[in-house]
Amino acid sequence: MIRGISWRNFDFILLGAVTLASAFGVVMIRSAIAGNEVLAVSASRQVYFALLGIVLIFILAAIDYRYWLALYRPIHLAILGFLVTLTGFGQTAFGAQRWFQVGVLFLQPTEFAKIVAIIILARYFESTRDHPRDLRWVIGAVLRAAWIIGLILLQPNLSNVMVLSVILGVMLFVNGIQIRHIMIAAGLGALALVTVITLSVLGIRIPFLQAYQQERIVNFVVPDPNDTYGNRYNVQQALIAVGAGGLLGEGYGYGTQTQLRFLKVRHTDFIFAASSEEFGLAGSLLIILMLGVIIWRCIRAAQKARDVAGSMLALGVATLIFFQGSVNIGMNLNVLPVSGLPLPFVSYGGSGLTALMICIGLVESVAMRQKELEF
Repeated sequence: MIRGISWRNFDFILLGAVTLASAFGVVMIRSAIAGNEVLAVSASRQVYFALLGIVLIFILAAIDYRYWLALYRPIHLAILGFLVTLTGFGQTAFGAQRWFQVGVLFLQPTEFAKIVAIIILARYFESTRDHPRDLRWVIGAVLRAAWIIGLILLQPNLSNVMVLSVILGVMLFVNGIQIRHIMIAAGLGALALVTVITLSVLGIRIPFLQAYQQERIVNFVVPDPNDTYGNRYNVQQALIAVGAGGLLGEGYGYGTQTQLRFLKVRHTDFIFAASSEEFGLAGSLLIILMLGVIIWRCIRAAQKARDVAGSMLALGVATLIFFQGSVNIGMNLNVLPVSGLPLPFVSYGGSGLTALMICIGLVESVAMRQKELEF
């Protein structure tokens, strides 16, 4: 499992980018919660989770990633058990059951379920690397992820269902899914999207969506210009914050929308807008650059992986970070509907940060065991 390991291929550039992004997140969380006694401990908690995460990176890097692939069944059953329990007994917020409360901490099993889904899919594509790319192969991949996706949808947590669906789609594409199957999937996806938008605009209830989720869709597709203090309030405040930042920002701790608390959930969902206000365009580009480096190094590990499983692990993590980051930044700039997806490594959240660090640890494990060069 860890015998005879060599740290020669450990990716310190990836570790450095992750550390910088996490440190920037702590700095911004501290500014965003300034003066709020209820959230005063958030920054220090984020530091603890970041330090724990860095330790986990080294531990997981030392363990051969194929060890976790061999344990996919018990890992799968364990996370399904957590998700089933969460559906019945989890803490509820905004109409969704997403957390277990453990003392003063809130545990989000969904964040770890995404890791398990990546592991299961990586193993599937490894075991079927020589199989024909027919409909049976596609359905097999879908079924591997369906249990986790279905239980997450029941919470309901549509944003993370989309994350897992995108990861599944990218893996299928890279592994050679046929064009006709892509067209079928694209057609069904477009039909589902149009149906959801149409029913939401018409005010017809959709069973697997909460009322607030449908309202977000309506407010994005058909925004009400007079809805100053309603559902579009925070999006408008985010746009004001981003615009006020200019090139270099208003200064750390001096963002008007952030410090006067016009911008809500500024330490989680809208931390990009808070960062843009205080550090300007330069700060926004820095965040994008750090995430870009992390994604690049994950893709590099995927390209150099010794087998399909390692490649899919690293690619799955790269897709996860890219999609979550893009959606979060997009909603802060009002080019995408508001969702609950955090900005990777920057937004506050112990479960989310720990899960991402575990992902990076798996990528480092793949990088350390890359295929040998042939001469």
